[in-house]
Amino acid sequence: MKVVFTGGGSAGHVLPAVPVMRALRARGAELAYIGRANGAEADYLAGEDVAYHGIASGKLRRYFSWRNATDAFSVLRGLWQSHRLLGRLRPDVIFSKGGFVSFPVVLAGWLRRIPVIAHESDVSPGLANRLAMPFLSVLATSFPIARPRMLRGGLIHCGSPVRPELLSGDPARGRERAGASAGVPLVLVTGGSLGAESLNALVRQAAPQLVKHCHLAHVCGPGKAVPLVLPGYRAFEFVAEGWGDLLAAADAVVSRAGANALFELLALGKPNLLVPLPKTASRGDQIENADYAERAGYSLVIPEEDLNAPRLAEAVQGLLAERDQWTDRLAGFQALPTVDILADAIARLGGLSVPTRE
Repeated sequence: MKVVFTGGGSAGHVLPAVPVMRALRARGAELAYIGRANGAEADYLAGEDVAYHGIASGKLRRYFSWRNATDAFSVLRGLWQSHRLLGRLRPDVIFSKGGFVSFPVVLAGWLRRIPVIAHESDVSPGLANRLAMPFLSVLATSFPIARPRMLRGGLIHCGSPVRPELLSGDPARGRERAGASAGVPLVLVTGGSLGAESLNALVRQAAPQLVKHCHLAHVCGPGKAVPLVLPGYRAFEFVAEGWGDLLAAADAVVSRAGANALFELLALGKPNLLVPLPKTASRGDQIENADYAERAGYSLVIPEEDLNAPRLAEAVQGLLAERDQWTDRLAGFQALPTVDILADAIARLGGLSVPTRE
């Protein structure tokens, strides 16, 4: 079976596909990836045994911009390039993780009558996946959602793929990397792969108060770490290798509310404070993800507009003080065998028989 993967724009549109790729490779599948020409997708896939192909990609904006007109030509060029690539690669199935680069690949696959399965991480589908709905054979979702009106294919709820290495981190290595002293709680702060300037600023303002109660490991984003000489505080620009160790070591996590990051925290049972991106900086997907986690009792949520340094310090201290209660609630989270569900769905679309799983 030959499978083409696509998706891009951020790490969240690439990294969750990696465990699915590995599972299919273990079944003997031949893999290829279509992402942006000169995009970061190729870097995220470094070390994975997958042929990478870059195409032109235009941004699909939800607001008026003259660049929408010029980017439309990039999308058309990407469609033409995708159509040619798929003709040469001749895949049995296309797996899309969303992002702007995925739409021309999905459309080209539909034109070539190649079955397409897309995975949507957020409570509400992103624009690229919404546009792709009529061309999908299957839509897989992280959250249980109502059937989208434009979807003609099947709908499955499978959760979000979590890389196995994140589930087997070494707490001792993580504490050593963070420089955390024995017996001191470790709080991990992350704003996502692209960083989060406003959250970073709040954390730095609250750090002098927080380090009285815990050690802070602050992942700021590439190029966003600033000198802050403060005992009990350590900044990182980006963590790839060893991220599972830091997560395993953390007694609590402060994070944005991207779906992939959220599912990692739930799968690991980590007490967490979510500060979702506001609608001024996003389409509101993180607010919806955070609402789900808050209603389920899995997360403490504070909107960014309601947050300041004193309240952040107070919230983190409260999270640490009540971490046993949070851990008990998180134990009720039932993780689905997401990777197996997706790999089976892809295999079925590719015409292979799949044993029934209990």
